[in-house]
Amino acid sequence: MSNVKERIFGAVTIMSEKDAEKIWELIQATFALGNAEEVPAEPEEIEALDAYQNGNPEYQPCYTHEEMLKELGLEK
Repeated sequence: MSNVKERIFGAVTIMSEKDAEKIWELIQATFALGNAEEVPAEPEEIEALDAYQNGNPEYQPCYTHEEMLKELGLEK
């Protein structure tokens, strides 16, 4: 076993179950994102992002931060 793997294993064995669960979720998320395919943005998405970045006062996001977290399955 490599030095890095030994250190990870040692850290996990002494942490709480709750903390170990958080680490597991981070590992899963890392691999899920690593396998994600990049998709080009749609013209409407680019237009909305440009309006947001340029401070257009008429721009209204479709989702609140909380709604987006829920949509992505990341709400706490």
